[in-house]
Amino acid sequence: MIFGRKKHTSVDSDAEEAAGATTHTEDPAQSAEERLVDSGLSPDADGSEQQAAARTAPADEWELLDESKDWRTEGPFDITEVDLEADDVERLDFGSLVLTPFDGMQLQLQVNQATQEVQAVLVVQGQSVLELSLFAAPAHHSMLPTIRAEMMENTNSAGGTFTLGKGPFGTEVRRVVPLTTPDGQHGYHVSRTWFAQGPRWLLRGVLMGEAGVSEGIEGPAELLYEFFANTVVRRGERPMVPGDLIPLSLPENLGSQPEAR
Repeated sequence: MIFGRKKHTSVDSDAEEAAGATTHTEDPAQSAEERLVDSGLSPDADGSEQQAAARTAPADEWELLDESKDWRTEGPFDITEVDLEADDVERLDFGSLVLTPFDGMQLQLQVNQATQEVQAVLVVQGQSVLELSLFAAPAHHSMLPTIRAEMMENTNSAGGTFTLGKGPFGTEVRRVVPLTTPDGQHGYHVSRTWFAQGPRWLLRGVLMGEAGVSEGIEGPAELLYEFFANTVVRRGERPMVPGDLIPLSLPENLGSQPEAR
């Protein structure tokens, strides 16, 4: 953590393409909204029967893991939990997300050409990449059991493998999905997915490349883990359906225009 934490007086608050790793990357032309459904974040997932069933079903070991503690004590943070004026670090303000760059980081943006809204941020470090995207979430319950169930179904339908494990932010999703490249070669998309749910928001980070095939948070995933943990979310008060993608805006201090996909 590299900024000051705010003290709360109330307890009533609610709680891709990786360089040089072509066989482990997904189609960069696939938009964040397309991956929304594939990741189990259905855009119309509001108070549906499926979510209601997930909330009333007995908790499995992964739900119990997620509920065992506050996994966000070291980030990612809600904007109300931090004081960004407490240091002199120059950050990138994407509106809904405030990001802290690190040396050697390459940034690519996935932009909706029709609306010019930024849908996802791709952070490239060496042979690894982190795709960062933000979604609306319910105020009083977790979306994660439903998301994981849909991710497992989609992965199995694609002929891939789906496993769960303990990650730095609770339950981590690990997937291997067969793919065919545009030139007809066969390979696999290997990824690890982190979720962090805050007050009415859900931050998703998908690790690909070397970080996607590694274990833990050291080695190729270390800087990307720190980047994810240092992310600050500014969701805003606009009513949104849980599962909706929260768009980002271009920061004024970004410098040269990143590659839009």
